Amino acid sequence: MKKKENVIDKNYLEFIPERNSLLAWKTDKKGIVTLDVENTGFFNRLAQKCFNRPKYTHVHLDKLGSFVWPLIDGKKNIIELGKEVDAHFGEEAAPLYERLAKFFQVLESYHFIKLNKDV
Repeated sequence: MKKKENVIDKNYLEFIPERNSLLAWKTDKKGIVTLDVENTGFFNRLAQKCFNRPKYTHVHLDKLGSFVWPLIDGKKNIIELGKEVDAHFGEEAAPLYERLAKFFQVLESYHFIKLNKDV
């Protein structure tokens, strides 16, 4: 039986996140980032026609995620991003690196970002 990959099994702090270039996003007046994910594929089109499902799904990030998302440039690793988050949020972001690791794990699982090995 294959064990599920845990955040601890993979050191996310060594990776450099890069946003998916096909993913559209926008920021509202309050600074909250919304990712616009297009629902593609046969079953999604079928659901759109038969069940009036939307063509796009809007994913709203929380305050911390909305701060981090514009900082993802494909050059900074997660440790560097964490330093900026710590400077902005302080104790509000604690436990900082555990939260960032889980955040990037979720983003990667939905293919919103790609994690490149720090060279």
